[in-house]
Amino acid sequence: MYPGTWAARTPDKPALVMAGSGRTLTYAELDERSLRLAHVLRDAGLVVGDVVALLSDNRPEAYEVYWAALRSGLYVTAVNHHLSAEEVSYIVRDCGAKALVVAPTKSDLAAELDVDVDLVLTVEGGYESALAAASAEPLAEQPHGDDLLYSSGTTGRPKGIKPPLPAIAVDEPGYVYPTVFGGLYGFGEDTVYLSPAPVYHAAPLRFGGVVHALGGTLVMMERFDAEDALRAIERYAVTHTQMVPTMFVRLLKLPEDVRASYDVSSLRCVVHAAAPCPVDVKRRMIEWFGPIVHEYYASTEANGATFIDSTSWLAHPGSVGTALMGIIRICSDDGAVLGPGEVGTVYFEREQRTFSYHNDPERTASTQHPEHESWTTVGDLGYVDEDGYLYLTDRKAFMIISGGVNIYPQEVEDLFSLHPAVTDIAVIGVPDDEMGERVVAFVQPAPGVAAGAELVAELTAYARDRIAHFKVPREFHFRDELPRTPTGKMVKGKLRDEYVGA
Repeated sequence: MYPGTWAARTPDKPALVMAGSGRTLTYAELDERSLRLAHVLRDAGLVVGDVVALLSDNRPEAYEVYWAALRSGLYVTAVNHHLSAEEVSYIVRDCGAKALVVAPTKSDLAAELDVDVDLVLTVEGGYESALAAASAEPLAEQPHGDDLLYSSGTTGRPKGIKPPLPAIAVDEPGYVYPTVFGGLYGFGEDTVYLSPAPVYHAAPLRFGGVVHALGGTLVMMERFDAEDALRAIERYAVTHTQMVPTMFVRLLKLPEDVRASYDVSSLRCVVHAAAPCPVDVKRRMIEWFGPIVHEYYASTEANGATFIDSTSWLAHPGSVGTALMGIIRICSDDGAVLGPGEVGTVYFEREQRTFSYHNDPERTASTQHPEHESWTTVGDLGYVDEDGYLYLTDRKAFMIISGGVNIYPQEVEDLFSLHPAVTDIAVIGVPDDEMGERVVAFVQPAPGVAAGAELVAELTAYARDRIAHFKVPREFHFRDELPRTPTGKMVKGKLRDEYVGA
């Protein structure tokens, strides 16, 4: 399914609404504009399997580009517009983009790029004139395209994940995301889905596509603000939304009277993913919204997935659920399968490999189990319990080994997630001559909280009362802001480099 299906049935229905401005794109408009852009791309010489790159903030044109690609057998690469010109240039070159569409707010960044593409269109400039001049005749064939997205780069240079193109037409059922998540979370024609995250990230981009494939309305926030999100839920009678744990934390830190002043009773499903959610944070969200909070664990690589609803989570607090796609395998460093409760690398067993890293066969090979070609990992550590529920402990790259003992930074970070003096925290391991590594915390104090020795003493005492002393950070460093991606993932490499450099 695709917007053309719904343009024929409900042409005037809003396909997309901008939460702040109210700017609306109907299904008829989304269908026609994505069709015209598909003609523009074909006339520029793009053929099935080619790539169109998108450098854009949250705006309706992002989905015109998305659907133009998907109805043309093209890949769409949405690029993080917060990156430097050098980083964006790398992605555009690496994905082999033959066309680049740029939002007007990103034209200065685009001007600095060192890339060579056949077609560059700037929204509200050449983009609009190109669409106006393009044909609106139906395409003779509409092979299904896909996304070629890049990882957030929290543990190194971004990696392009290139799946094989679906062997279906765009108006045929079978595309993985509507098929899997549409039924799981009850998406349909009556869905009003609030998307508060950047559209260049995998989950927001793909879930918006799910909404359009199934005929609902996508409400896209220009940028996330906790109170604005509640305002949008009430204004648009939102039924579904997807957030990341940092958004939950910011919602919970709103004054209680502010939270209570908004009507959120229209919500039927609140999904979260992208990063581990502290147990106390999730429990409070369930108490607030009711047992409608759902979680899935997956990756841009889409090599496997788990899911869990509120009822199951309350019985297995901290779990990310049971298998949704693939079979969970927990393995030691030598590849041996581990039993319940034993921490190891999380693999998913599939019938065949589902992804490869674009232009990087060595990295692709590194994700494979040493004995099983169809078992792959993205580097997360975790364990399963006796009931088959998966618990994540951390990324393998972030684990600290101090005095021969494994320390998982996520546990320490979760401890401080709702501390009133802490807005954000990142825990890393740094070299130590005696212990191998020692635990160091970077903290963004809450507004009005003074950084200094008194706060260090307070945070140290708080931790020593609640976790083993060897896990307590030996140093606290204070920053005005920590380097999270807009989707909530901490870019710890920057902090580690900063510490080592200093």
